[in-house]
Amino acid sequence: MKHTVSEVILSGGPRGLFIHIPEATVMTFDLSFRAGEYLVSPEKTETPHLMEHMVLGANKLIPRARDFQAEFEKNGAYNNASTNVYDISYEAECADFEWDRISDLLLVAITQPLFLDEEFNAEFGNVREELTGRSNNHFRQLSLSMRKDFGLVSKTDKERLKLMRNVTPEDVREHYAKTHTASNLRFIVAGNLTPSRRDNIENAFNTLTLPRGRGRRALPDERPKSFKEPLYIRNRTVDNLYFYIDTFMRRRITDEENDALDILNIMLTETLYSKILGTARERGLVYGMSSGYSQLKSASNWWFGAQVMPANARALFGIIIDEMRKVFIGNIDTADIEAAKAYSLGRFQRSAQTVGGTAGGYAGRYCFDDVIEDYYQVPKRIQAVTKSGIIDIATQMFAEKIWGLGVLGNCGVDFVRELEELMIPLWTGA
Repeated sequence: MKHTVSEVILSGGPRGLFIHIPEATVMTFDLSFRAGEYLVSPEKTETPHLMEHMVLGANKLIPRARDFQAEFEKNGAYNNASTNVYDISYEAECADFEWDRISDLLLVAITQPLFLDEEFNAEFGNVREELTGRSNNHFRQLSLSMRKDFGLVSKTDKERLKLMRNVTPEDVREHYAKTHTASNLRFIVAGNLTPSRRDNIENAFNTLTLPRGRGRRALPDERPKSFKEPLYIRNRTVDNLYFYIDTFMRRRITDEENDALDILNIMLTETLYSKILGTARERGLVYGMSSGYSQLKSASNWWFGAQVMPANARALFGIIIDEMRKVFIGNIDTADIEAAKAYSLGRFQRSAQTVGGTAGGYAGRYCFDDVIEDYYQVPKRIQAVTKSGIIDIATQMFAEKIWGLGVLGNCGVDFVRELEELMIPLWTGA
């Protein structure tokens, strides 16, 4: 969607983006506080999550959670909140005609929650149900366990269920007071932001009933370390096996490297004609596979994952190894690069068809490190990816030999070690 973006750094402490989308029929609000799990002691790890469940509930304006939700949603508006290792985020979307009402309700909820003891007890049960359900997600269980073994901030859902009993209502109130300060807030508002609307919203953010605080909380300085041996999580109920292969380097990738790695992921796993997934599908080895990358404060991660029958695992790993070796030596067709660029451009254009999609294109990077993506330069960045850039970033992601294999299933640890042996040459160059 055509739009303009402007950043505001308010005297009251908050910092954010206004995304003006003329003639938009909805408005979205995204607010992020650096308030995640890394800011509490390990035995209190569920404190941020329990707090997140309570913030959009009883508040000084409407002192009953169900009544607040009924008032918020009566014209079809939506709100939600989420917690991760680093941040707690709140979001809302509403029809254009009630932007001011929803804006006021959202900010009251976030700045004046009551944290009632009876509400804590109810949300304690809801969080327990949520974590129990999530613990049945095998990919999630494996990912969290691997993150922990890499030395990053992490607890599995089963660990979090056991630790919940350590959290009290007072812990929630203290964590809120420590983290929900004006200068620790990043926000993104998108919609038809006429001058009067923008002034109204800007004033609301500049006069929040929150203490100013001491600025944005710093990210944790996580330093990944290589596995001493593969991680194996035995689950007798799983007939196939779930696996992740992760590799790290101890620095953040540049924008150019990010673009090159994105194109390479498309070439390897993101389509049914891709080099790894497409070949595996042709041979009937695997139904689906994915790869991706992420950033820490001072490190970068590239991963591959899938679920596969043990009988097909060796062959699938062989395809992964063969295709990665081709990348390392530059055996990449220019036509494949151009096809991946066309795919990436089309995906990018589809991602911004809505107000929420447009806002989301800015939120991840801005809330992580205050960088404003230049939306209109993305097509040029995609076209600028080169074969040499792809080879360089792929090689560097394996060069520091920080890696690990994780498997969940019932295949036995010896079989997992055999799969690891197959992969080792990618890091040793053998």
